[in-house]
Amino acid sequence: MQKIQFQLPVDEFPTKWYNIIPDLPEPLPPPKEPEDGHSRMEYLAKTMVGECLKQEMSTDRWVPIPEEIRERYIQAGRPRPLYRAVRLEKKLGLKKVRLYYKREDLSPTGSHKVNTALAQAYYAAKEGNTTLVTETGAGQWGSALSYAAKLFDLDCVVFWVKSVYDWKTDRRTLMNLFGAKVYASPSKETKTGKEILAKDPNSPGSLGIAVSEGLEYADTHDGCVYCLGSVLNHVLMHQSIIGLEAIKQFEIAEDSPDLIVGCLGGGSNFGGIALPFVGEVLNKKRECEFLASQSEAAPNLAKGEYKYDFGDVGEHTPLLKMYTLGHKKDMVPIKADGLRYHAAAPLISLLRHHNIVKAVTYPADEKAIFQAATMFLQSEGWLIAPESSYAVRAGIDEALKAEKAGKERVICMNISGHGFLDLTAYKEKMGLP
Repeated sequence: MQKIQFQLPVDEFPTKWYNIIPDLPEPLPPPKEPEDGHSRMEYLAKTMVGECLKQEMSTDRWVPIPEEIRERYIQAGRPRPLYRAVRLEKKLGLKKVRLYYKREDLSPTGSHKVNTALAQAYYAAKEGNTTLVTETGAGQWGSALSYAAKLFDLDCVVFWVKSVYDWKTDRRTLMNLFGAKVYASPSKETKTGKEILAKDPNSPGSLGIAVSEGLEYADTHDGCVYCLGSVLNHVLMHQSIIGLEAIKQFEIAEDSPDLIVGCLGGGSNFGGIALPFVGEVLNKKRECEFLASQSEAAPNLAKGEYKYDFGDVGEHTPLLKMYTLGHKKDMVPIKADGLRYHAAAPLISLLRHHNIVKAVTYPADEKAIFQAATMFLQSEGWLIAPESSYAVRAGIDEALKAEKAGKERVICMNISGHGFLDLTAYKEKMGLP
């Protein structure tokens, strides 16, 4: 029987996170204060988890994972398997190309977001906080932090982009079951939200708005601390366990990827799978390419400008150097709303600037995306999140290109989440009754 699943033994699960900062081709541009107004650095120090901010600019290549976090990682199903997509290969008629996918959808809440949620919740509890506050786009991060908060006996408040809050009622129920309070963003709970609603009562919201609301709420309520689900260095470092596992699993498979593909909004799942491999490329240990798959609704990495910008609409964050569309950019809602963010993570932006990471975009109508996801479901059997479908679409397209050119290729796609709470989107996009 052909081996298609490659599982890492629990006792080989990583004991350290990988931090790519020491291996970058140039120093990461530091955060900057804007010319006007209060200190954003001091603001973050007041509102965010102290240990996470220490990790943010750490120059240590390897950061030990506390035992309490490792225990909860394992409880949450780590290590997670790597699969060879043999049925998808057959469906596509591939002879030269081998397809693999990493299964981050197998977490308790259905996505990779649990990897940093558990870490941030642990450090927040250790520092004496009682409530975690955050934003969420597709709902995966809000679900993950709600879950992690409960595992560390904390409360959780989530500001959810309104356009998604309105249709993903089952995922909202999941957050509520974990005990979280969930508000549609923009909301009437913050000054930022009230100002936006005054200008546009029907605002669909955005991740940038929700980030502003989360930061403001944490700043104005006792015992609260803000946790971010993507973009920042410490988040991508926590997610590095995805790629670290995959490196060992490819060794078990006696194979090696020459292309890593992931969807990208802010950059957490793409960074998680890619950065450990990028580190080996930078250290001349392997050859591999990296492709981020994006929506035309928010092509930050593909079409943004590499410059300093705020991470949120309310301008609460320091200025970060990243590929950005502009922090006040209006972006049309899409079903893969986790990808609808104005800027890409500074780490990934720097790698894009050096042409180590490349990007591709797909139309905002998402027809090609859901067709790829349906093909994946009907061949491999797994219902994946709309965001993950971007990785599969790009993986399929790259495989067909290589096959047509007669080029042997090994492609690894990161499946960032499952789609069981996205069936309404599948029904709409695939024209089902």
